Amino acid sequence: MSSVPPLVECVPNFSEGRDPVAIRQITDAIEAVDGVRLLDVDPGKATHRTVVTFVGPPDAVAEAAFQAIRVAADVIDMRRHHGEHPRMGATDVCPLVPVAGIAMDAVVALARALGRRVGDELAIPVYLYEHAASRPERRNLATIRAGEYEGLAEKLRDPAWAPDFGPAAFNARSGATVVGARDFLVAYNVNLNTTSTRRASAVAFDVREQGRLKRSGDPLTGPVVRDASGEPVWEPGLLKAVKAIGWYIPEYGVAQVSMNLTDLEATPLHTAFEACCQRAEARGMRVTGSELVGMVPLRVLLDAGRHFLRRQQRSVGVPEAELVRIAVRSLGLDDLAPFDPDQKVIEHRLRSGAPAADPLVRLSLADFADATASESPAPGGGSVAAYVGALGAALGTMVANVSAHKRGWDARWETFSDWAEIGQRHVAALRALVDEDTRAFNAVLDAGRLPHGTPREAAVRDAAVEAANRRAIEVPLEVMRTAAASMDVMAAMAELGAAEAVSDAGVGALCARMAAAGALLNVRINAVNLRDRDAARALVAEGEAVMAEVEARERAVLERVAARMAG
Repeated sequence: MSSVPPLVECVPNFSEGRDPVAIRQITDAIEAVDGVRLLDVDPGKATHRTVVTFVGPPDAVAEAAFQAIRVAADVIDMRRHHGEHPRMGATDVCPLVPVAGIAMDAVVALARALGRRVGDELAIPVYLYEHAASRPERRNLATIRAGEYEGLAEKLRDPAWAPDFGPAAFNARSGATVVGARDFLVAYNVNLNTTSTRRASAVAFDVREQGRLKRSGDPLTGPVVRDASGEPVWEPGLLKAVKAIGWYIPEYGVAQVSMNLTDLEATPLHTAFEACCQRAEARGMRVTGSELVGMVPLRVLLDAGRHFLRRQQRSVGVPEAELVRIAVRSLGLDDLAPFDPDQKVIEHRLRSGAPAADPLVRLSLADFADATASESPAPGGGSVAAYVGALGAALGTMVANVSAHKRGWDARWETFSDWAEIGQRHVAALRALVDEDTRAFNAVLDAGRLPHGTPREAAVRDAAVEAANRRAIEVPLEVMRTAAASMDVMAAMAELGAAEAVSDAGVGALCARMAAAGALLNVRINAVNLRDRDAARALVAEGEAVMAEVEARERAVLERVAARMAG
């Protein structure tokens, strides 16, 4: 069973993008539910639609979704609604998305329970889609929404389109709502240097999975080709798991290819962008940038950043922030408005306003030194050892990146990029251990403060103290293991790296050895407090073996560095 607390994202789309008071009433209902975090509110005037993103524990998210749908039914009147985006109800669609610690099956059950409640308590017709769909033909949102609000009354009279929940009767004010469980969906618009909806639609038909109707003769006006059963034949588009339409946005004065990417493994964001670029150019247009609607997982931008760096034959082993910056610039995400990763990336948004999980590594160098020099026993030698190890791995990574971009070494860039990626992983692991060491030390103190007046309390405290002491040994051991692994990068760079940076590989090896030596001191001092003496001896022996390996590798790296520096 997963130890990660279950976390679900909800991304409802409301058919209101122009009245800030109505939008605020909906989001206030969401924020009133304990445990829910409102991450993003993205209104669009031209589309007359607002995409809201919030996360939290499953039951809290379902409650917040219901309250938002309830308020939307009060403040939105579909009889007066007109906008560019397809829609069929006040709350047009309400997907639930597993984020962490919860399986899709559980989210499906959550979505169906939410849909039933909306139908029963609010008398709104509810259809289920994607993984929660009650039948295969209703899995696709576009199929359910065909005919939109204007065709809903007729659809509800068709027994084949009876809603999954709620009355099979037309609710003129609220329309119908589609509730589902799905994987991450990215709503993504690519901007074109044209005002022509028809030309934008042509690009959309080129790239979307469904493609376009096959016609004989003229591809635009010729008769539709039909199969032996009389069904129209479709010519599939370029991209799997992509839905797309073309539209014109007066607010921006541009036409866009508006896409939903429903499977980021099948079609990553950067693949969709480049396909649009290619098809636009083939049709005499160019892409000027793009726009993310709502929020995205961090990996979407990291993958894009790596893709564009590889296209340039540049190292992808750069810090996370640099990958994001490259992605934003390459995709033109700031073409229409400033793009703030702290507001648009789910992981960044969750961190903002929350207590830092890694407060020490977020300090400046001066503040870290001051915190270490204070009268508090933490941070101490264990955290400092981990940080020095991170600096060592960072130096090895720097040599790899410098070498990847060395003039005349273009054919070798990928080798160095691979080493830089490995180095970045070691840097990240050792940085995380800076704060983990202090947490382990504080856990020992906390365990020692537990009450122990009764035999039962004493037994509980003793067990907690033993577990905390063991953790205080395991963390510095992990520092040692990671520092030893980081020696691979320093050894490779001492052998292969640019001559002008080879001394940095040597300094990196010195840092790795210091990190391991400092961590071993922590292993030894904390092992004294472990009641299980056999375990204590085994842990110390493991640390000493790792230390011997690190010292041998340090000597080899320094010898190679000296030889290369001597010419």
